[in-house]
Amino acid sequence: MSDEFHKPTQFSGSKFESLEGGSDPAQISRVAHDTAHALMSRVRENPDPDVLDRLVTFADEHGIDAIAELWSQSSPRSLPGALWRIYLLRTLIRQDPETISFLYQRGSELAVSIDPVIAGAPAPTGPAEIMELADQILRGLFSGDFGIALDRAAAFCRLTSMGSTSLADDVDATAPDRATGLTTRALRLSQTATEFAFCARLWRSDSLD
Repeated sequence: MSDEFHKPTQFSGSKFESLEGGSDPAQISRVAHDTAHALMSRVRENPDPDVLDRLVTFADEHGIDAIAELWSQSSPRSLPGALWRIYLLRTLIRQDPETISFLYQRGSELAVSIDPVIAGAPAPTGPAEIMELADQILRGLFSGDFGIALDRAAAFCRLTSMGSTSLADDVDATAPDRATGLTTRALRLSQTATEFAFCARLWRSDSLD
């Protein structure tokens, strides 16, 4: 990845969508897939702890743009697309862990599914716990069961989406603009959860390209 990017870029919740890129989509796609597969193969063959630490914190040191440049235009149901969204999710969590942990905790309290168990964050979940969860999920992509890491990310997104919807209902009468923003965030998180779950199924069938 390019050494030109040094400062982390601040992303709003709306940045779940792809960034605009170069003029040759075929070449962009080829490079994205090649680099994603090469990285996964190299790290899984030799999961050196120091390398894993650098991968987890790469966006903190070089900025999310360095990753976006390679992978953000990939299909969400592809290996580079899954990697990009996990890195982006971690960045969003680290930018506002207080809000994200609050939404996640509320969703966990409302959930009637096993999503809190799948996501695996300690309860109650505060800012420190939610940031640790993000690191665990990203690390799991490279050194653990890739499918389980994606399942955890999907569960996290579903719970946070549920919490966001619940809070939107609470503030709708007094702060309609905030409620709209929370509802939009909930929708994007729900869509991302679906994409992670689909990628997990593709991975287990050895067809995540």
